Amino acid sequence: MSGSQRVIHQYWSVRELFYHVLDGAVIVGALWCARLTLGGFREEDLLAALLAVIVFHVVAEITGLYRNWRGVSLERELLCAAITWFFTLPALVTLGYFVDHGRIVSRETVLVWAGMGFLLLLVSRSAVRWVLNRLRASGYNTHYYAVVGINELAFRLVESLENSPDLGLKLYGFYDDRPESRTGPVPEEIGQKLGNIEELVEHARQRRVDMIYITFPMRAEDRIRKILAQLSDTTASVYIVPDFFVFQLLHSRWTNIGGLPVVSIYENPFYGIDGFVKRAMDVVLASIFLVLLSPLMVAIAIAIKLTSPGPVFFRQRRYGLDGREIRVWKFRTMTVCEDGQQVTQARRGDPRVTRIGAFLRRTSLDELPQLFNVLKGDMSLVGPRPHATAHNEEYRRLIDGYMLRHKVRPGMTGLAQVHGCRGETETVDKMAKRVEWDLQYIREWSLWMDIKILLQTFWVVLRGQNAY
Repeated sequence: MSGSQRVIHQYWSVRELFYHVLDGAVIVGALWCARLTLGGFREEDLLAALLAVIVFHVVAEITGLYRNWRGVSLERELLCAAITWFFTLPALVTLGYFVDHGRIVSRETVLVWAGMGFLLLLVSRSAVRWVLNRLRASGYNTHYYAVVGINELAFRLVESLENSPDLGLKLYGFYDDRPESRTGPVPEEIGQKLGNIEELVEHARQRRVDMIYITFPMRAEDRIRKILAQLSDTTASVYIVPDFFVFQLLHSRWTNIGGLPVVSIYENPFYGIDGFVKRAMDVVLASIFLVLLSPLMVAIAIAIKLTSPGPVFFRQRRYGLDGREIRVWKFRTMTVCEDGQQVTQARRGDPRVTRIGAFLRRTSLDELPQLFNVLKGDMSLVGPRPHATAHNEEYRRLIDGYMLRHKVRPGMTGLAQVHGCRGETETVDKMAKRVEWDLQYIREWSLWMDIKILLQTFWVVLRGQNAY
């Protein structure tokens, strides 16, 4: 078989076609409702509706709205639908200027249409998800699956599938040719071993099993090939679950290059719609914080200037996204401004800290100028805290995976900080713990996680623990 034939084919499913039609109907229905409130539906509105449906589906290809959302939270699906819709209307208005702005859609119609469309999109997708969940809970559209291999990966797979009832999958049992002395027992709360591979083939022929997951390690290639040959005599759908968990995954995801499947091991999670949402939240909140806190920042600047000689601000070289060097802004809190190949961390009772500096460090107010770094795009409100360049070069040689924390923008606060990892890192173990939290943040990131970290940060700052 030639290499060009070994590709992953993508196709339109009935589900995808259904959602295309549903969203089109929602967009037309939203415009109809909007026009009813503004004097009645016009014949010209049909052109606006048609253009909106086309633009929406183009934008949806960019945002990934028509991916398979089974196993993904409803909140993420609704967020993606909302962002797709609110990108569609500005594009439609822009298009109207090139056609006939007055006839395509009016400003008043756009505003009402935006609200109606937003509401109907959320309601329709929530309703579909609710109906599907109810049907699957009642046994409709349910498939039985078997797992080949009795190992930790198999148990994790079953646990994940059982925790996603919307997938409509039910475990039939485990199969393995090896004796229990080699594999160990299957935990009773997970399932049971039903037999060997020959018995699995027979059960698949009898259509007791619809889907089969093979969880053997990647090094067992010959063994997997033999099992696949046996299963080729059945009509069951067969999947191989790679044991990528032997690696330190960093927001792993599947993609393909020219039809060839590839999986990322070390990856930035903020691509596509996720990256847009996080950046938008950074810009909006940082702007609001700067407006609200500007009087306080002016007062701090005056206090620093009046109480000690030297500049108001301190800029230090640190590593940003992808390890690129950035200059991080802070209010000066010390009598020195170290930024060389050796930087001494602040310690409790450090004589270099000024009187006003001690207060600023204890309350983390010295970090406020980093809001400008956030607006510029060098930093994010939430992410791994950046360390001085000298410290990066020291710890990257001592801690495995240390530089992976730079796969995302550094943050003003982070998961490590709200879990007590603040202040001096006088031991390698302390820094390793901070890195562990940072990598967990990258692996498990969600918008809700960022919001929780921001809220927890206010409490951490009030407590003032390890801040000196």
